Amino acid sequence: MKPLHKLFVATTMILTGTFLPAGIFVSQPASAQEKAGDNKVIAIINGHKITTKEVKLAADDILPNLANVPPKLRYPFIVEYLIERRLLAQQAIRDGMGNENEYKTRIVFYQAKALRDAYFEKKLKASITDEMVRKSYDEQAALVKPVERYRARHILVATEQEAKDIAAKLKKGEKFEALAKQFSLDGSKDFGGDLGYFTADEMVAEFANAAKALKKGAVSGPVKTEFGWHIINLIDRQDGGPRPLEEVKAAIQLVLLRRAVQQKVDELRKQAKIEMIDPGLKEMLIQARKQRDAIEAQQKKSNAKTPKPASN
Repeated sequence: MKPLHKLFVATTMILTGTFLPAGIFVSQPASAQEKAGDNKVIAIINGHKITTKEVKLAADDILPNLANVPPKLRYPFIVEYLIERRLLAQQAIRDGMGNENEYKTRIVFYQAKALRDAYFEKKLKASITDEMVRKSYDEQAALVKPVERYRARHILVATEQEAKDIAAKLKKGEKFEALAKQFSLDGSKDFGGDLGYFTADEMVAEFANAAKALKKGAVSGPVKTEFGWHIINLIDRQDGGPRPLEEVKAAIQLVLLRRAVQQKVDELRKQAKIEMIDPGLKEMLIQARKQRDAIEAQQKKSNAKTPKPASN
């Protein structure tokens, strides 16, 4: 059977930045926990100091690989990783590998990445204030057109007679949820027929019109759609409107941060002297930036037109 709801896709964007998983130091010895915030030395390998800050950086790299390691063992695992890495690095230097071009190229690359991440955290990310978030929220909220939302249960059967029989059982006092679990052909039967909240546009027209016509708590007669025959119970209806700021704050911060990053890059690009040796690559970059700008413009246009429903 086709699903009752129309298919739609939600896009989620994830911000790339420095990440320290919560609780990484929970299982440290007490002495290590006390020193974690002060960047204390926790080990010395042939004169090289390993600090708590280095442990935090290493956590970004290897913690995903420690999913099967008990939490209390993750901290020593990371420290052991740093010890092994430092021992091998020291041996590489003794073998003369520290002067190789590939090594130097890697140093330059990771230095640039580290500086970029530091600037991102201390300058760009820190520049997004609560006032900016509130202003953006208010601007978007002003564009939202209220869209009424409904929450309903339904029982879907194949024939009109079956729907009439169920309606009769309901009039005799039988529970809607129990009848849905027993007779409904829709997957929502496992939830007592509960479809959750939806807008009229998310449902087929006949079903939406029937739900809209009901008062809260009322039950419809048999309703025919392309899926079969329905008995509908309207649980709730809500006036549309923007979601609370608390629910969308992180998403707004992400949008503002992306905008700040792009503005800064554009500013630096204008000030910089950039020479593209390959003319073909230069043209490709120009086209890529045009495509990016077109996508962003379309997203802004779409966001201005698309109402954001209230939370459940």
